[in-house]
Amino acid sequence: MITVIVTYTVKESYVSKNKENIAAFLEDFNRLDAERFGYTIYQKENKNTFVHISEYKDEIIQKELLNIPSFLSFQQQRDQNLEVEPTIEMLAIAGSSGATAKKY
Repeated sequence: MITVIVTYTVKESYVSKNKENIAAFLEDFNRLDAERFGYTIYQKENKNTFVHISEYKDEIIQKELLNIPSFLSFQQQRDQNLEVEPTIEMLAIAGSSGATAKKY
């Protein structure tokens, strides 16, 4: 399994549009086989910092998702409105239980 956390901060004036773009690519993601990936976005208390946590069964589904036009558009627009550059972290699972215990 591949797990990635991306954290970034956008300009305050861009928060609404960022959320619209997130909703658009999630709509496209929801049309795909949910057994192969999980994708969750959080908004921090400061309102303009977002955290994306993605879990992929393999590189095939990861590449498929990252190349969906609505996701590419989201990234391009986000990058033009950044206040703080994205940080990308790769994680290795050490254990889980409950609702978060997915088996990709």
